[in-house]
Amino acid sequence: MIKGAVALVTGGASGLGRGAVDKLVQSGVKVLLCDLPNSKGNEVAKTIGEDKVVFAPVNVVNEVDIQNALALVKEKFGKLNFIVNCAGIAVAFKTYNFKKHSPHALEDFSKVLQVNTIGTFNVIRLGVGLIGENDPDINGQRGVIVNTASVAAFDGQMGQAAYAASKGAIVSMTLPLARDLAGQGIRVATIAPGIFKTPLLSSLPDKVIAFLEKSIPFPSRLGDPAEFGQLVQHIIENPMLNGETIRLDGALRMQ
Repeated sequence: MIKGAVALVTGGASGLGRGAVDKLVQSGVKVLLCDLPNSKGNEVAKTIGEDKVVFAPVNVVNEVDIQNALALVKEKFGKLNFIVNCAGIAVAFKTYNFKKHSPHALEDFSKVLQVNTIGTFNVIRLGVGLIGENDPDINGQRGVIVNTASVAAFDGQMGQAAYAASKGAIVSMTLPLARDLAGQGIRVATIAPGIFKTPLLSSLPDKVIAFLEKSIPFPSRLGDPAEFGQLVQHIIENPMLNGETIRLDGALRMQ
């Protein structure tokens, strides 16, 4: 089912999104790589091959951007089978800084929810219209949506109120989305990654990375984006995975 299919991946220029793009391409999937205009998306597409990956500059909260991306994927590849939502941002602020008598900036809280939660829903609500045009396979399936949450949705750390709220919302909407789209044969699942080797984490000092790795029971290392991509592929290929969030964290439970 997966070979010859077409996927739209947001945040696909780096980190977990790039891991998903690479794995899908290896499995014979054509990919529309969506990321910000100033990302390395175009460079990634050229590196992999523009017959396999096409870059679309996209802000996930912009309706016109998503509509343009969907028009592009239909023009280039003729259809859309999968959506993988990896675009996201994070901030780290306590609810109130008592030393500075300063509350968490509301605009920062709003922006994280806007990008992570509303951006994810925006891509889904527009993208499923195109997926719904597919002929169903022998199981009645037309497509699959994979979202990215975080273990912070369940055990967010100090300073992660905005991030945890945004990812918790993605977890919470997984089941109702699956129920909404079941009639069209579209499955929805979410991955909640732990600590992965993304560009942001890789830039941290070695001591900090070593501390983070020790907090993961087994394997005691940062996750590889390729392992995230592997789970994306498995969700797509396993027809009984629907309406569920899967932790991918080496048994990490954040304090």
